[in-house]
Amino acid sequence: MTKNKYLKGWEELSASRKLISGFLFAIIVGTVLLKLPFSLKEGRSVTVIESLFTVVSAICVTGLSVVDISQTFSNTGLSIILFFIQLGGLGVMTFSTMLFVIVGKKMSFNTRELLKEERNSENSGEVVNFIKSLSITVFLIEIVGAGILFCEFNKTMPVKTAIFYGIFHSISAFCNAGFALFSDSLESFRANEVVSLTIAYLIILGGMGFAVINSFIFVIRKGKNRFNLTAKLSLKMGMLLTFIGMLMFFIFEYSNNDTIGNLTLIDKIIASFFQSVTLRTAGFNTISLVELRPATIFISYILMFIGASPGSTGGGIKTTTFAIIIYYVRGILKSKEHIEIFNRRIDWETMNKALAIIIISLAYIMILTIILLTLEDLPIERILYEVISAFATVGLSLNVTSQLGTLSRLLIIFTMFVGRLGPMTIALAFTEQKKKSSLKFPKEDILVG
Repeated sequence: MTKNKYLKGWEELSASRKLISGFLFAIIVGTVLLKLPFSLKEGRSVTVIESLFTVVSAICVTGLSVVDISQTFSNTGLSIILFFIQLGGLGVMTFSTMLFVIVGKKMSFNTRELLKEERNSENSGEVVNFIKSLSITVFLIEIVGAGILFCEFNKTMPVKTAIFYGIFHSISAFCNAGFALFSDSLESFRANEVVSLTIAYLIILGGMGFAVINSFIFVIRKGKNRFNLTAKLSLKMGMLLTFIGMLMFFIFEYSNNDTIGNLTLIDKIIASFFQSVTLRTAGFNTISLVELRPATIFISYILMFIGASPGSTGGGIKTTTFAIIIYYVRGILKSKEHIEIFNRRIDWETMNKALAIIIISLAYIMILTIILLTLEDLPIERILYEVISAFATVGLSLNVTSQLGTLSRLLIIFTMFVGRLGPMTIALAFTEQKKKSSLKFPKEDILVG
């Protein structure tokens, strides 16, 4: 009776709450595993908060860390972290479905609905077929990336170490996690074009979304265009934001000898390109972030907040959300009745959702920034950078993470969790959906602006 009661209670949960429960269960398991002796190097130890922070950062593919993982965790511990990075990048339900597909089991309707929620898909019926092609695509990309990185790392490392480092950084980059096994992230590779560009392109592939990748594959195989409006808008905004970010970084930091000022012109361009890409939720860095100029930091806020494309391994409010608002404003200025993108009309429900996401996200970031400024004696630009980085699951930091107190760390943990699942998913999970009322109040205009 008790078992049936729990099963019934689980079935009655909304898709959003089931998704949250799945992530929470994985986080608890990961926290316990990283506390065990086999996960740590000899003579090393971590607190529960440090273990929890690391697991949440991994499964939320953020990359922020309160400890140096390469110096704290054993190869077993690092493998556990890598597993949770892959789990978080693909999504708990997506990863579970891959296992179901492998053993040949059929998906229930409820499972399909959960996948629809996690993958942000419009149709639950096509999700499983999508997962099959996704799994093949993801692992092929990661294997190729690992192979290229292995060849480069093997020049200075033993074969076994180079293999592990290649696999770890390939998965971490594709999943936009930002965890590196070097204490300075990738600063020592700022002049290494192969490592920098390989990591950058892995980040781009992971951040553009699986639907977009599959659309490219379909074009190559069949010669037919399957790019829907989401894919087109994601690609356009992704390329535009990357170019603008690279240009702004190059201009603002060109003469800064503490960042890219002393590099050759080619290396300056590559470093600027890399930082523009990684700011879109990846978390790696090839230059010292604490030496960035104020203008560059401000541009970083914007790029991190927007983030990657929907259905990808990245976070942020998403490129399409930002694009819809831009087109909405343009439509108002041109006195258009509807939002029009690529000769398609966007319904107001989508517009309302985009506005809600931005307002909720901005409100959360402002409130948390105020709280952390109260708790910590740190400059506002560094606190704000940390908050946006955690919320957008970027993982970059201006040397703030390790200085935070226990309460502040817990707040950042919660922020990474909110950022990975999405503010709308969290909001829907904690609010009751009410029936639409047929009652309509009288209309009255109000002055704005």
